[in-house]
Amino acid sequence: MKLTKAQREQLRQMFGGRCAYCGEPLPNRWHADHREAVVRAVIPKEMPNGRYKLVSGDPHFPERDTLENMMPSCPPCNIDKSMMSLESWRQKLARSVEVLVNNYPTYRHAKRFGLIEETGAAIVFYFERVAAQQEAA
Repeated sequence: MKLTKAQREQLRQMFGGRCAYCGEPLPNRWHADHREAVVRAVIPKEMPNGRYKLVSGDPHFPERDTLENMMPSCPPCNIDKSMMSLESWRQKLARSVEVLVNNYPTYRHAKRFGLIEETGAAIVFYFERVAAQQEAA
């Protein structure tokens, strides 16, 4: 779905110009993410030099390609979420500290010297915090 400038601005303002997932201010080149992925086919396309590149094809779930299914997202969140459901992405994020401990000696060293504090906090997306605040008000 190609958004109009007005739709894009409406989406950007959905959470006051912040990423729906992490809550950081949106950069100039922010993404319109599908909350429920449309999951596009990947098609190899031959280039003039004889090589191939992968391009996005038709969506497997075209019914999800609506403004109501879109969230304003910073590029890092959208790229990391990829085609995952919110719950799958939440589970992946919850394992982040475990991955760091297991794979990065610098992280372990920083932890030993008290530079990092692991909180064990639950993964709550910004749009969920906003909704909870609105319900409480």
